[in-house]
Amino acid sequence: SPPPNILPPQSPANPHSFIPSEARPGIWVRVLPALENILYGANLSNILSAHQHVVLDVLAWFPYGIVHFGGPAVAAVIFFVFAAPGTLPIYGRSFGYVNLAGVIIQVLLPCAAPWYENRNGLAPANYGMPGSPAGLARIDALFGVDLYSTNFTNAPVVFGAFPSLHAANAVIVTLFMSYCFPRFKPLFAGYVMWLWWATMYLSHHYAVDLVAGSMISGVVFYIARANFLPRRQADKSTRWDYDYVEIGEVAGGEQEYDLAELGYRQRLLVDEWSVGGVGSEESGSASPDDGGSLWEGETLGGRESTDRESVAEIVLVR
Repeated sequence: SPPPNILPPQSPANPHSFIPSEARPGIWVRVLPALENILYGANLSNILSAHQHVVLDVLAWFPYGIVHFGGPAVAAVIFFVFAAPGTLPIYGRSFGYVNLAGVIIQVLLPCAAPWYENRNGLAPANYGMPGSPAGLARIDALFGVDLYSTNFTNAPVVFGAFPSLHAANAVIVTLFMSYCFPRFKPLFAGYVMWLWWATMYLSHHYAVDLVAGSMISGVVFYIARANFLPRRQADKSTRWDYDYVEIGEVAGGEQEYDLAELGYRQRLLVDEWSVGGVGSEESGSASPDDGGSLWEGETLGGRESTDRESVAEIVLVR
C-alpha cells in the first residue's frame, strides 16, 4: 500500500493542500518502476540517462525545456492562418481538455518520477519532499543561470510523473499539425520521438508515463476530429481561401465534397475572417435565420438549377 501522507507547514503550496490530510492519496513510488519492468523488461529511463554528455544535455533541453512551453502557442498561430476556419478553437479546447485530464490524474494518483528513484531509491515519499530539476540542473550549470533548479525544486505538483504532460502536449499538437499539414507527418512524428527520448534522458518520466499521456491526447483528438474539427481542403493555403467549411468525418473516411451525399442537415457557416458576403443578396444564396436554424423546405437534391459555385457556399453538417 502507498505510504502515509505528511505535509509539513513549510512545504510549498500544492493542490493536495486543499484536500484534508486523511483524504490525501498516497504517493506511489514502486508502481511505475514495476510497470516499466513488466511492460518493457527494463527501466528505460535509467538506461537512456546512464551515459550523459553535454551535447546530449543540450539536445534534450531544447524540446523539453524550450519547445514544450512555446510550441503550442506557435502552433495556434499557424492553425489560425493556414488551417481551415474553426480549427483553432477546437485545437484550444482539445489542448485544454488534455491538460485538465492529466492534472486530475496526477492529483488523484501521485507517482514518483525517475529522479526520485535515483535520489531516494524506493523509500516511501511524502508531500513535504522538494522536487528536483533532475537532468535540467546540468543545463543551469552549463549556462550559469537558474532557469529550472528553483522552479522544479518548488514545484506545486512534485509527484506528477503519471501521465506525462510533456508527452501529452507534444502528441496533441502533432496530431493537429499532421491533420492540417499531412505532408509533414514524418517531421512531426520525429519531434514526438525526440521529446520522448528527452523526458527519459533527463530522468523526468518513465516510458509508461509517456504512453499514458499520449493515449489521452489520442482519445481527445479523435473525438474532436470525428465530431467538431473542420475538414481540410487540399487546394486551400490559408483560412481566407475557404468558401465553405465541412465539419466532422464523412462515412468511410471520405473527405471529398460530394453532392450525392444526402442525409446531411444544411446550415450556413459565416466566418468574418474568411467568408465574405455569404448569405447576402450579392451572393444570391438563401440564408438561415439569426438563430442558425436549419434550411427550410430546400435540400441539395431539390436544387436542380443550382450550379456548383453556389452550392459551395453551403456547409454540410452531419
